Amino acid sequence: MSFYESVRVAMLALAANKLRSVLTMLGIIIGVSAVIALMSIGRGVEKFFVDQFTSLGTNLLYVFPGQLDGGPRSGGRDRGVLTLNDSYAIANPLRVPDVISVAPEVGGNALVARAGNDLDVSVSGVTASYLDTLSGDAAIGTFLTDADVEERSRVIVIGSDVFGKLFQPNEDPIDQTIRVNNILFRVIGVMEERGAGVGGANLDEMVFIPLTTVQDRLFRRRTVSGEYQVNVIYASVVSEDRMEAAQQQITELLRERHNISFRGEDDFVIINQSDLISIFGDILSAMTIFLSAIAFISLVVGGIGIMNIMLVSVTERTREIGLRKAVGAKRRNVLGQFLIEAVTLALIGGLLGIALGAGGAVAATSFVDNFSAVVGLDAIAVAILFSMAVGLFFGIYPAYRASRLNPIDALRYE
Repeated sequence: MSFYESVRVAMLALAANKLRSVLTMLGIIIGVSAVIALMSIGRGVEKFFVDQFTSLGTNLLYVFPGQLDGGPRSGGRDRGVLTLNDSYAIANPLRVPDVISVAPEVGGNALVARAGNDLDVSVSGVTASYLDTLSGDAAIGTFLTDADVEERSRVIVIGSDVFGKLFQPNEDPIDQTIRVNNILFRVIGVMEERGAGVGGANLDEMVFIPLTTVQDRLFRRRTVSGEYQVNVIYASVVSEDRMEAAQQQITELLRERHNISFRGEDDFVIINQSDLISIFGDILSAMTIFLSAIAFISLVVGGIGIMNIMLVSVTERTREIGLRKAVGAKRRNVLGQFLIEAVTLALIGGLLGIALGAGGAVAATSFVDNFSAVVGLDAIAVAILFSMAVGLFFGIYPAYRASRLNPIDALRYE
């Protein structure tokens, strides 16, 4: 019997029991669709975070106080401290020549209110150099100035989402007043839409206030000597190939300013933009692989279903097998016939699962702005090959049993 004829007979056998064939494929369909959907959404999330980070610039360094591992600090410190003066020192081109702009930031949550609307938002205390260091601009009005920081002005720049929730669509927000923790601030600008920023925070739901004003009126974080503390210092480097050099220059400067001994541990940490992208990428990739591995269990369950149904089919078609052997069919013909049926079930189930999984991933991402699932050809190829392998593996035993039947006994089977 030719391969074409074997496929034709296999399709006729499956079509003769349509409901049973569909139920048999159900495990494969669910498993493949879950794998495709999870891998597509996982890759979409990874691409979303990478795009958001790179939109801030690929030549950015982050300087945080303390150490990420929470280990002991040099000099008996409980935690590291960064100050506004540290940021001014990093901005000195004579000390750190590879850094072109520096933006310190201190933040926290606060209640913003206007005209009966209350919002719990993230407050970012920054300087005028914020926009020079991290990409972005004001869509309405202007951003903070050096004079605002020096004079500790009660002015505020709001994110686009905050503007939409506190003001009417056609209302001019400039010079309007809003309350931040019951303190009046005058709106001088509205930021353009930017989406997620560092750490996944939505920049459109933030407000920006002069750093000195935030320190004096909202959060009051100062050192024992009266210096303004900051949560992070962003440093924009002249080019990507000078990132390591700039990182070394900042390290030497801060160790000197913080009086850290030669063998003492740093009380700060500097993270490269590419390091952050790599860390988030590794975490998201590991989660995607883990979830996909769980989904592959459904494929194994589907394969067991195929084996059970094929064993039932062998029992039901015992006389047919005996008749075919009596007229000259060889063991390999019977073996191949049942293997083709098993693989066909798995392949059709895999194709239906791919369509269902891809459609589900696209439908799920339609609820999130600026985010789309990434349906990769490699994921489709892996799903098809794995489903066929499952069908082949779990179809071997039923096919082997069918090929071993004695034609005389099979013909007498009732």
